[in-house]
Amino acid sequence: MNRLITFEGVEGCGKTTQIRMAGDYLAAGGVPFIITEEPGGTPVGRRIRELLLNEGIYERRNICAEAEVLLFSAARAQHVQEVILPALKADYVVLCDRFTDATLAYQGWGRGLSIDFIKVLNTFASFSLTPDLTILFDLPVEMGLKRAMDRISRLKEADKKNKEQLAFDFTVAEDRFEQEVMDFHRKIRESYLSLAKEEPMRYRIIDASRDIRTVHREVCGQLDAFMER
Repeated sequence: MNRLITFEGVEGCGKTTQIRMAGDYLAAGGVPFIITEEPGGTPVGRRIRELLLNEGIYERRNICAEAEVLLFSAARAQHVQEVILPALKADYVVLCDRFTDATLAYQGWGRGLSIDFIKVLNTFASFSLTPDLTILFDLPVEMGLKRAMDRISRLKEADKKNKEQLAFDFTVAEDRFEQEVMDFHRKIRESYLSLAKEEPMRYRIIDASRDIRTVHREVCGQLDAFMER
């Protein structure tokens, strides 16, 4: 049985923290797993991620929507072929931070590109692989963006201190999508909720406005139910 579990949600929903905690939970139970992300997961994907997400340093806001969706898809094709499919074949649980649903949400609903075209592109780039479980961390976009911008502010302050100390291992804040207008983010949330309604057997919606530990307990419950199927 394939065990591809994807974590999705708007900016600042806490999914990246939750996916790490979920990994710790699986490890404690002796479950073989990997954690990966999109865009990223491979050397090619990480280069594409740098191009797409680091607005503050690279000033790449002028990437057109069509180029953006193709870059995300290129990263996905490499990711699925190099990381996800081999892990599933080895009977690992794959926890993935964003996958094909994110492309529908961000480039489809958010950018206004053809949903039908993106579905075809997703199928091509993912080698027809679909998630077995998707955990959607839902919260008001205003709350999520505040969390995201607070995190970015902390990262940029840490970057500044590292640079002042002549350290070169600083982390660049990934803030390109956070800079979008509020209406863009509302479309993203709406799209995720719509996708969840279309596929209720795959999606599990979790209220991400609560504290980290409470959300984690619910995630663990969903993982347990999925693993017992």
